[in-house]
Amino acid sequence: MELTLTLGIGLSIILNIILLLLFFNKRSQQQTYLLELNEKDTQLEKYKLITDVEFEAKQLKIKSENTLKVIKDKYSQIEDETKILKNNYNNNMSIYKHLLKEIEITSDKLDYSNMGIYEPHFDFDTSEEFKKNLTTMKELQKGLIKQKLAVVCYTEWTLEGSKAKGKTMTNKAIKLTLRAFNGECDSAISKVKWNNVNVMEKRIEKAFDMINKLNASNNILIDETYLKYKLDELWLTYEAKEKIKEEKEEQREIREQMREEEKAQKEFENAQREAEKEEANYQKALDKARKELSNANEEELTELESKIKQLEEQLNEAEVKKQRALSQAQLTRSGHVYVISNIGSFGENIYKIGMTRRLEPLDRVKELGDASVPFIFDVHAMIYSENAPTLEKKLHKVFEKKRVNMMNNRKEFFNVSLEDIEKEVHLNDAKIEFTKIAEAKDFRESLAIKEQVNATHSIDDAIEKKFPLEL
Repeated sequence: MELTLTLGIGLSIILNIILLLLFFNKRSQQQTYLLELNEKDTQLEKYKLITDVEFEAKQLKIKSENTLKVIKDKYSQIEDETKILKNNYNNNMSIYKHLLKEIEITSDKLDYSNMGIYEPHFDFDTSEEFKKNLTTMKELQKGLIKQKLAVVCYTEWTLEGSKAKGKTMTNKAIKLTLRAFNGECDSAISKVKWNNVNVMEKRIEKAFDMINKLNASNNILIDETYLKYKLDELWLTYEAKEKIKEEKEEQREIREQMREEEKAQKEFENAQREAEKEEANYQKALDKARKELSNANEEELTELESKIKQLEEQLNEAEVKKQRALSQAQLTRSGHVYVISNIGSFGENIYKIGMTRRLEPLDRVKELGDASVPFIFDVHAMIYSENAPTLEKKLHKVFEKKRVNMMNNRKEFFNVSLEDIEKEVHLNDAKIEFTKIAEAKDFRESLAIKEQVNATHSIDDAIEKKFPLEL
């Protein structure tokens, strides 16, 4: 009984111990699990920031990709719109340029853009020849009209079944066509000038095309030969006008040259008369002195001999002067080639190379600077030559491409350095020193006065601003 009780108690104790062990083991496992959970939570907390950043990055990436897609779509749309706009622009610009040409043809616009080296259509020497050829050209036009070849109808029309009525209708249409075309041509030809001749040519061609298009349904056309005659009339009229201007300019130059020659001749004659007068006076005084010499005493003798010697020298000088004036008058090609500049009027490196036959060549330079320019000319060289026109022409030919006025060779201004002119003059055996610096006194003093005036105004303005006058 006791043994049984003892065994029961022992078993009970063992069971309790086992239960306790199981409990503590379970507790330990729970604590371990809790520790693991805490450790995982700590790790989760530790990496939460990284996880959040990665998540944000992914969100941003998705958003950026969406935004980029929207931008690409927008860019593609803009590209398409730009292409459309460019095409529209090109089309509209083409229409605009075409309209400009149309306006240019129908107006008297200055045609500077098409100007260049002019090649004449006709090569006649005088305006009279141009006039004769103009008359011939008009006669050719009248001949085509009389022969009914200027405007031609290639269809035999009938009106209300009648050929006669059809012919009458056709003749009226031909007359209207001629009147319209001739009107356009006459208007263009009457207005033709140096700055619109190409435009007027296009205007006639345009009228020819338009009228023929309008008459295409009636099969009535202006003949190409008649068009050519009208264009020839245009160019003949234009070139005749230019030839008349050229002839007037040549006549003006000839008159100017004649006046220059006349002045030079008068100078020679006056110089000769003055020299002859001086010679006569010195000869008279010399004869008187020689006569007095025979009756002079010793004191007067020395004085009279000195006076006679002086009079003989003056007589010789007068004789030389007379001979120089006489020979100058007889030489038709001797004279002076001058090189002058006018900085105030024309600027740097612009020189006039001209020629004068006057005894006092500077008088010609003074005339050039009298009224036509605001400042007087500076003389860099005055070259005497027995063949002045040839020397002048040689210099003009060498510097032909440096002319200021390329259209009028009678204008003697050249854009060239003074060193080049001097070198060329020396090559032509004209040994002379050049004055390199242009004095330009009036011009430089005018600049100084302007600078002084501007400076004074600036000072006055500054004083006025600092100490304004009280009203």
